[in-house]
Amino acid sequence: MKVGILGGGQLGRMLLQQSANFVVETYVLENDEHCPAAHLCHHFTKGSIRDFDTVYNFGKHLDAITIEIEDVNIEALEKLESEGVKIYPKPAALKIIKNKILQKQFYVSNEIPSPEFIIAQNKNDVIVNNHFLPAVHKLAEGGYDGKGVEILKEENDFERAFDAPSVLEKMVKIKKEIAIIVAMSDAGETVTFPAAEMHADPVLNLLDYQLSPAILPEKLLWKSEAIALAVLNGLKSPGLFAVELFIDFDDNVWVNETAPRVHNSGHHTIEANYSSQYDMLWRVILGYPLGNTNAILPSAIVNLIGVDGFFGKAKYDGLNDVLKMENVFVHLYGKTQTKPGRKMGHVTIVSSDYQELRYKANKIKNTLKVISE
Repeated sequence: MKVGILGGGQLGRMLLQQSANFVVETYVLENDEHCPAAHLCHHFTKGSIRDFDTVYNFGKHLDAITIEIEDVNIEALEKLESEGVKIYPKPAALKIIKNKILQKQFYVSNEIPSPEFIIAQNKNDVIVNNHFLPAVHKLAEGGYDGKGVEILKEENDFERAFDAPSVLEKMVKIKKEIAIIVAMSDAGETVTFPAAEMHADPVLNLLDYQLSPAILPEKLLWKSEAIALAVLNGLKSPGLFAVELFIDFDDNVWVNETAPRVHNSGHHTIEANYSSQYDMLWRVILGYPLGNTNAILPSAIVNLIGVDGFFGKAKYDGLNDVLKMENVFVHLYGKTQTKPGRKMGHVTIVSSDYQELRYKANKIKNTLKVISE
């Protein structure tokens, strides 16, 4: 089977690492021939994943295509789908998720709880709705990993508002942020992975560390899983999705966003679960039975982020010390150049003791630094 991946970043890299366990011929389309996934696929094509002709010509001889980032040419995928190429997720689902306005409207029409919002076409639409503050301002398209998102707490913050189609979302007082990865086969069978709880870096607006399975009362966990499955069933698409959820102080559960692909919140599944998110997506694409999502052991993830003030050839200061630690798994993404805030790798820790997970996560954060030579 010939399977293409649109995008060649670290998610594509880890998906390709898992592909070695299956009989599959892999193709990658990406503008950067030095991207993390380039040397792991059977066939690499340099080109834009946003260009109609490039995506169409890349995919027309393939059996299936998946993505590792949402910002792709959906019209080309629609044409390929009409010609018999299987697309994971379906272009119709991707179109909803790619645009945050459509995504929010999808939640409303499917009665899925999501924070109250206002649609803005320009900066003035935001300013005239000052009564809505504090709010989270999200670009309709193009945002990724904390980019395209601004926190607006007071009128002085309006200078940072986007002058483009966007969503102004009422800020939720968050007690806990979790993510649940769900998958659906072509036959409509579904599975859910144990929830992961996120602890964010307030400056970079990126994941600081996470724990899985999340520590939640059983009733709240069931509620969260039911909402994640409602998103999946509403999208009516086979594939793998990460549903990001907020839990407020009244134990209400709100959908923040959905990612239609393998996700940062599922990296730990490589070592910590019987079937990883990458294994699961290959099972969906290749038509195999869905895997066992149960955790082998609880786990934590620490992101390796380029340190502020360092640019150029990456150096992993403290790497040897971390590699000496027990039950710790280092994943470097093969990016030669670092810059502040760039995702350069992650570290997974497994242990039956949550206190040990937190201790080691903090120790790794303070030990392993991505700087430059």
